[in-house]
Amino acid sequence: MSSHYILDGHTPITTDLMTWAKWFEKGNDNRRVASTKKNGIHVSTVFLGIDHQWGEGPPLLFETMIFGGENDEWQDRCSTWDEAEKMHAEACKLAFGEQSLQSQLT
Repeated sequence: MSSHYILDGHTPITTDLMTWAKWFEKGNDNRRVASTKKNGIHVSTVFLGIDHQWGEGPPLLFETMIFGGENDEWQDRCSTWDEAEKMHAEACKLAFGEQSLQSQLT
């Protein structure tokens, strides 16, 4: 099974290495799910194109990261565009002080 994916609209599809490389080489700005900046903090959610699942389970193809603030470098990954949109919204709550990382862990 391929670990390389491209997007068909918002749907990840498996592909071979050369097709994947050409798709990424084009730049494909449609890889960005969401980007939110506020008060020097940036929350970014993108399509990775490579399965980051290390073990059993669905492929992890989208990543949200927080840059800046008290949760700097926090990240999470998920499998679908819809999940990525929800993950981005939750990360924004965390990044901009509506929810603490500690409360998420308990």
